[in-house]
Amino acid sequence: MAGVIVFAEQHGGEIHPVSFELLSKGREVADRLGVELYSVLLGYNVKNIASELIYYGADRVYVFDNPLLEVFDPVRYKHIIASLAIRKKPELILFGATPLGRSLAPRVAVALNTGLTADCIDIRVDEEGDIVQVRPAFTGNIIAYIKTRTRPVIATVRYRVMKPPRRDLERRGEIIVEEAEVLEDTGIKVLKKVRDKEVRLADSEIIVACGRGLRRPEDIRMIEELARLLGGEVGASRPLVDEGWISRDHQIGFSGNVVKPRLYIACGISGSPQHLAGMRDSEVIVAINIDPSAPIFRVSDYGVIGDLYEVIPKLIEKLRSMGRG
Repeated sequence: MAGVIVFAEQHGGEIHPVSFELLSKGREVADRLGVELYSVLLGYNVKNIASELIYYGADRVYVFDNPLLEVFDPVRYKHIIASLAIRKKPELILFGATPLGRSLAPRVAVALNTGLTADCIDIRVDEEGDIVQVRPAFTGNIIAYIKTRTRPVIATVRYRVMKPPRRDLERRGEIIVEEAEVLEDTGIKVLKKVRDKEVRLADSEIIVACGRGLRRPEDIRMIEELARLLGGEVGASRPLVDEGWISRDHQIGFSGNVVKPRLYIACGISGSPQHLAGMRDSEVIVAINIDPSAPIFRVSDYGVIGDLYEVIPKLIEKLRSMGRG
């Protein structure tokens, strides 16, 4: 076995930030194993962005540029990546745990007759030189450490759980443009593209989240107002989503979005393990809860013990007096 491969996800000629995070982890694993770090880039008119993958840590970038690859087709992409893996025999292949990566990685794993560990939060190399995949299990109550017997090891890694490397314009690497055998007809036809989410919490720098402390669905408007004044987005714990008070794209936690904003304000959220798994790495956490024993306070930088129906209106009033909104 030789090498680590990182799939570089791109949309419209722009590389998804999760790809740079994967290169950071891929670089670490490759160095531990004493092998090279490869990246594979598929699309149309994407040759000009391949150098970015070198700047972020790849030793070699395999580019497959073809008009038939402009629109993501999981069968076409799977065929090309699996063919490359058969030739290069990598030890590890990493995908982002994005909608695209979650669609593609299982197909590649099946094509290579190997295993797949989904939604990892870390990839390590142990003292024996084995790759260990780390992921939450049982709704975040425990952390599982997984070894895959088959090769290559394939894993999807959650967005925003790893720190991207510094962009180094002095780095040098090899960009290899390959002619791909692109399947003409896969049975899949893209009719149109629609926005699948109202918000992109993973990219938000400020999040105001609400939980069971809210008494009525219409009270979410108070949370929305605070988020608007701060220039942030609204998040929610799973119970509010399950009750239908807010759409699932606002959900934060193991079964929702993993976020790492600069500021996270938890309003009326007790702090279940499932929720903490999705936000505990935020830079600054502020918790507002009437229960002083709420688990959320254990991970908070600042805690306000009080009724959110008293605290939040005062915050909103203060922000307005400062000229916000």
